[in-house]
Amino acid sequence: MDSENALVVFQGKKIRRTWFNDEWWFSVIDIIEALTQTGRARKYWSDLKKKLTEEGFQLSEKIGQLKMTAEDGKMRLTDCVNTKNAFRIIQSIPSKKAEPFKQWLAEVGYQRVQEIENPEIAQKRMRELYKAKGYSDAWIEKRVRGIAIRDELTSEWDKRDIKTDREYSILTAEISKATFGLTPSEYKKLKGLKRENLRDHMGDLELIFSMLGEASTTRIARDKDAQGFIENKSAAKEGGAVAGTARRELEKQIKGKVVSKENYLEVSEKQKRLDKKK
Repeated sequence: MDSENALVVFQGKKIRRTWFNDEWWFSVIDIIEALTQTGRARKYWSDLKKKLTEEGFQLSEKIGQLKMTAEDGKMRLTDCVNTKNAFRIIQSIPSKKAEPFKQWLAEVGYQRVQEIENPEIAQKRMRELYKAKGYSDAWIEKRVRGIAIRDELTSEWDKRDIKTDREYSILTAEISKATFGLTPSEYKKLKGLKRENLRDHMGDLELIFSMLGEASTTRIARDKDAQGFIENKSAAKEGGAVAGTARRELEKQIKGKVVSKENYLEVSEKQKRLDKKK
């Protein structure tokens, strides 16, 4: 899932979430940190689990361990709850923020229901979010289109027996390596990024060639009826190579590089400085 969807914010505190079994699941540790502002959220949760068990709360049935991005940037199993069981946990945490958090939780959960019923709502919210961050309309159009192309590719992989997160990551890296000469992790390092979403820090041409590599991979996988990891890995390399060849041809014409060290954080800071001088 795109990071903009996987992170929501309550009163300045980021709450990780993931879409599972047709509903949002939220990180328990993040909820505790948001409500208590404790620096020992894991210890707090350990003690709270004992209390909940004594009260008859079936942790094994109510708590799910789902993969979420940890502080080190890796996907790790994390204790999560759906909206209904989050309310139960919140009741056991003495905090003045409990009621506002319940209202917030109900709202972010309902938004996803709306988005499923009407995908145009999701796109509208996405556009508004990027607009508020200062992205141009032209860039936003490319970013939204890129998300649609990525979704089409991952749906195709799912049909072709690509199941694990590791397989998805490897195939994505193959496309990126063939397109730009860099894996996503190498690309993020070049741009000075850590947990940020790489594509949110790409320029127009970088986004365009990302789309070309993934759209080409989807078409090749279909045409060759690629099945399983090995065949789809080959299709990923070939799809990325199409975009890589096009990128190199353009670089010859413009006598410059498509891949840039620049990221949105730096671009926005430059713009702020320019605005202050005006």
